Amino acid sequence: MKIGISDNIIKYYLQNVYFINGHSYAGKSTMVRMLSQRFDMIGCGENYSDVFPRDKLSQWKQPALSYFDTMSGWREWLSQTAEEHWRWTRATARECAEIEILELVRLSASGKKIVADTNIPPDILREISDYDHVAILLTDPPDITAGRFFDRDDPDKKFMLEQINLCPDPEAAMENFRSWLTYRPPLDTDWEHTGFWTYTRRDFEHDTREDMLAALAEHFKLA
Repeated sequence: MKIGISDNIIKYYLQNVYFINGHSYAGKSTMVRMLSQRFDMIGCGENYSDVFPRDKLSQWKQPALSYFDTMSGWREWLSQTAEEHWRWTRATARECAEIEILELVRLSASGKKIVADTNIPPDILREISDYDHVAILLTDPPDITAGRFFDRDDPDKKFMLEQINLCPDPEAAMENFRSWLTYRPPLDTDWEHTGFWTYTRRDFEHDTREDMLAALAEHFKLA
């Protein structure tokens, strides 16, 4: 039997949760960290669904999340076409949503406000949250991630770069990897028209964190 929980019940238990979604390199992780520090909130950074033990995942019920345990190796993952990778990331986001929601319900028991860097799709967020509890951060141009993805001192990104360099043709592998970051299929999320509040990052040369933080705090009614 598949258990379904009504959206109004979930929304009640998540009333102290603020969600940030949107483009990569738009400042989501930075804003979660700054908001949690400035307003004494619980900050849930990127991939907070990883708290769920991998050995409890089911490759039948969570095939996308189980992919790294079932693939033949990193070369297989890196050989995905842009469309294949897009389908996999979308499936992963939906499987993660169940874990994220339950983890946020668990954290909400503390009574503190929570801000989460989330991959929960907009159609689900619309059902479980309110307009002033969701922010969509965008980049202009949206494909800037392709050129700056490996600029960050991030262990996961370093690992990806190592695996790319281990491929028989690293240049081709890198070109394919960058194609994932620029792929925009017709069914992809049109973030600007989700109905949620948006903030677009256009300046990548100067420190605009405080401006973004002030805008988010006002939207979330924290200030």
